[in-house]
Amino acid sequence: MRVEEFLVASAQRSPGKPALVAGARRLTFRDLDVASDRLAGALQRHGVKRGDRVVVFMDNCAEAVIAIFASLKAGAVFSPIHPSTKADKLAFVLDNCRAAALVTLGRLAKPAAAALVQAPSVTTTIVADPRGDSPAEWLRFDELVAAEPAPLRPAGIAPDLAMLIYTSGSTGFPKGVMMTHDNVVAAAASITTYLDSRADDVVLSVLPLSFDYGLYQVLMAAKVGATLVLEKSFAFPQAILQKIMAERATVFPLVPTMAALLLEMRDLRPGSLPTLRTITNTAAALPATHIARLQALFPGARLFSMYGLTECKRCTYLPPEQLGVRPDSVGIAIPGTEAYVVDETGARVPPGVVGELVIRGPHVMKGYWENSEATARALRPGPYPWENVLYTGDLFRADAEGFLYFVARKDDIIKSRGEKVSPKEIETVLHAIPGVREAAVIGVDDPILGAAIKAFVAAEPGRLTVQDVIRHCAQRLEDFMVPKYVEFRDVLPKSDNGKIDRRALAAPVMEAAE
Repeated sequence: MRVEEFLVASAQRSPGKPALVAGARRLTFRDLDVASDRLAGALQRHGVKRGDRVVVFMDNCAEAVIAIFASLKAGAVFSPIHPSTKADKLAFVLDNCRAAALVTLGRLAKPAAAALVQAPSVTTTIVADPRGDSPAEWLRFDELVAAEPAPLRPAGIAPDLAMLIYTSGSTGFPKGVMMTHDNVVAAAASITTYLDSRADDVVLSVLPLSFDYGLYQVLMAAKVGATLVLEKSFAFPQAILQKIMAERATVFPLVPTMAALLLEMRDLRPGSLPTLRTITNTAAALPATHIARLQALFPGARLFSMYGLTECKRCTYLPPEQLGVRPDSVGIAIPGTEAYVVDETGARVPPGVVGELVIRGPHVMKGYWENSEATARALRPGPYPWENVLYTGDLFRADAEGFLYFVARKDDIIKSRGEKVSPKEIETVLHAIPGVREAAVIGVDDPILGAAIKAFVAAEPGRLTVQDVIRHCAQRLEDFMVPKYVEFRDVLPKSDNGKIDRRALAAPVMEAAE
């Protein structure tokens, strides 16, 4: 099966059912299917061939969803790029994957045009909502989807690449994660199974389509025939909550930074969003205190705590009935896959021992686009000679029942006083302080300690002092884990995906705890 067949099948089953709500636009499955057919035909007429790459440089809008399915129907490989991406990074992506086409928005014409100067492979550019600075030679999206449909050439088969998702590494430009149709279909089937996704679901998503968590809301809704309500951001939480009520949303995917904002809303009362039946979280683990408060606010919803990587989409999930038993666990392997912890030799470790998490299953990527070195580090021989498995680069431990616990990214481990320190362990303690909304921990150079622990805290104004934070940590952590420095911020910097951006946590002024 290929991914575009999700949409085709749902359009055949329920042609008049709402498929997508994006701003003022409401598209049925028939509307979405027809529009993507016409754009696919236009792509083929303008030279896009099977296996070519189409970069979708747009925000969360109906045109982006149409472009994704059109690329697949044309036999191409789509690559969604966040609209805040600067011209130099966009140019890198276009040139790196040798894109044949770019689909963008009029308001993004300036960075798009600047990037195209450095991307000679792009022969077709399509613009939705063109503005004055959109080059005249760019094709108009609305005109293409309004044209009479033409027969499409065969798109391809399931082992073909479906998408390239560019993911940032610790250094340099991003890597393109190669996912086949088989990969995507396997991941979507597994996730919709354990979430019990249904055709009568209404999924409200504010997550960017460049983030695979956001992208899969589109793909999984199309798969099961659910309605997707697509919003551009969570910048105005009250407006999103009103949208949930107006659309009677049943599914709400979020990330921890969104949860923190929700929990700050003093006028949000338990049971005020009664239609919600499923809330999901990934990108980073929810603090146990957040889990308890979310459950109190949304008593009728099942809360799924999950862990995933772009390289395989989703790794683990915690069944909701386990939240009260082991709230700090990210659960067990998703259905049809395997997740286990190994030591530096690749041997499995016993319960309680920290090692690297390995993922095995049909959802594991094929590698990084034209980056054999990075691919060899991530994909290594598995337990059987015919397969490679994914080494995640994340440190985990498992309990006696097989439930998994995130410890740290290998790159995030801090060596202080000769001891290995997990930032997450300290962050969990910081989140337990009343009034703390967000917290992040990094290591900073220290001539004596090697690395000193620095905590960044976003808290209610005037409620906490540095000494309050240090005292709380000293009562709950080993001495080498207690932060030496604490810095208060109004908010912590975020990546485009809503994760706290540790690399952006500059420290021009340090307030010592001693």
